[in-house]
Amino acid sequence: MKICFFSQRRFAYISHAIAIVLKKKYGVAEFCAYAQLRSSYEFLRNQTDIKYTSLILDEDIHNGFKNEPLDLEYLKNLEQKYGFPNLWHCLTVDRVLMHSQMIREYPYNNPKYSHEEMLRIVQVQAKTIIKFLDEEKPSAVIFTVVGCVGSMLLYQIAKKKGILTLVISETRINDECTLTEDYKNLSWAEETFNQLKITGAASPSAKKAQIYLAKFRHNPLACLAYWAEADVKKPKNRWSNYRWFLPKNFFDSWRWFIKTIVRYFAAKKHQDYAEGTPWHYFLDRLKRKLRTLIGFEHLYDKADFREDYAFFPLHLEPEITTMLFAPFWTDQINLIKQIARSLPVHFKLYVKEHPSMLGYRPHSYYKELKKIPNVKLIDPDITSFQIIANAKLITVITGTTGWEAVLLKKPVITFGDVFYNCLPAVKRCVQIEQLPYLVQEQLKNFQDDDATLINFIGSIMEVSLPANLSKVWSSGINKSRDQQALTMLADLIARKLNLKPVRF
Repeated sequence: MKICFFSQRRFAYISHAIAIVLKKKYGVAEFCAYAQLRSSYEFLRNQTDIKYTSLILDEDIHNGFKNEPLDLEYLKNLEQKYGFPNLWHCLTVDRVLMHSQMIREYPYNNPKYSHEEMLRIVQVQAKTIIKFLDEEKPSAVIFTVVGCVGSMLLYQIAKKKGILTLVISETRINDECTLTEDYKNLSWAEETFNQLKITGAASPSAKKAQIYLAKFRHNPLACLAYWAEADVKKPKNRWSNYRWFLPKNFFDSWRWFIKTIVRYFAAKKHQDYAEGTPWHYFLDRLKRKLRTLIGFEHLYDKADFREDYAFFPLHLEPEITTMLFAPFWTDQINLIKQIARSLPVHFKLYVKEHPSMLGYRPHSYYKELKKIPNVKLIDPDITSFQIIANAKLITVITGTTGWEAVLLKKPVITFGDVFYNCLPAVKRCVQIEQLPYLVQEQLKNFQDDDATLINFIGSIMEVSLPANLSKVWSSGINKSRDQQALTMLADLIARKLNLKPVRF
């Protein structure tokens, strides 16, 4: 048994801690890793707990494209073998290559590579990953996200070679995590759910699922996961941003800025393609602060919960919710136009900003939305739950709001791959010309089915563990505090790989 981790950024520290548990508790002796971010790679290379049989670094692989001659025949063969049906998905999922974001802050959108350079990047990445997998021969490759050229190629090539791919995924039920073999859904939970549908049996976790559902419907805000709770608590009032301009805070920012520049050049971070510069970070942050100080209140429309309306929550950008799960719907303004004209003529479409995007989108973005006659831009201080409660229909690309709407007995239309698509309350739109008919169907024929929903929630609970990955990720690993969560994640992986604890 050899396990390979895609150890991107701060997950490298988590994956390493999981590897230690798998080694000590389950006797897994061999590990290898594809690291992303030089500091993560250096950590894995210099630690002494695990001897990785091979470590490769995304940034070093990327740099190889500069001396890589373009081989179109190789790319055609690669596309035929690993594309579905082409290799554009490997590029479009990568926010750095396609938009220069993460180097710069949204809404910056200016790719730094030409088409030919992008092809050479795919070529050199594919060659390295194929060689890496052929030499290491891992039994499984474990991810938390598939969000760049390297991770998408690693995922696709591993699958084609018959190597088990496992993605650690948050279930959006409390703070639980599960594993899936397909990033598009919760495959392990879906298998359990489908088996229950065939047999007509109730989930062994049905009672637990009923309790959770009743609690959620009674008070949704009390059931928010750690990461969603942080979004809801973010200050939305523009006056809170003035604190940044107070003399002490402004001076502290400049002092931090100078120190960051010194560290940036001392660490030679500027040599890596995915590293932003301190001055761009400072400039983009200043622009965002100024946007927030100007405020958006004058653009908001008054919500009238007595009228007939559908709801579309703006999604976080750039994120895998659109780039990975719905790559053809990254233009949200265009999608909102299609939804608005697919509603009954007297309906309004309520649109609300994602809490984490406040200040990022320019005023012009919202003004473009307000040109749509039946669209209302709703104040972000109004919670999504308030809007869902009175909405006739919820439309999402792949967002959590759709899941919350299902739990609250609302009809949902989605536009991408998301785990709750398998429920009867949800219709996925795959052809935009059919959207008006899907809307009509959901408005006229929707029936909530609690028995099926409880079985689905129970199926997820059966293959999940309460390991708060977001909290560990965001706050950094504290061994005394997070050992239980990390052990749970390792146990979940071991369960999927049929590993048994070793006896000493």
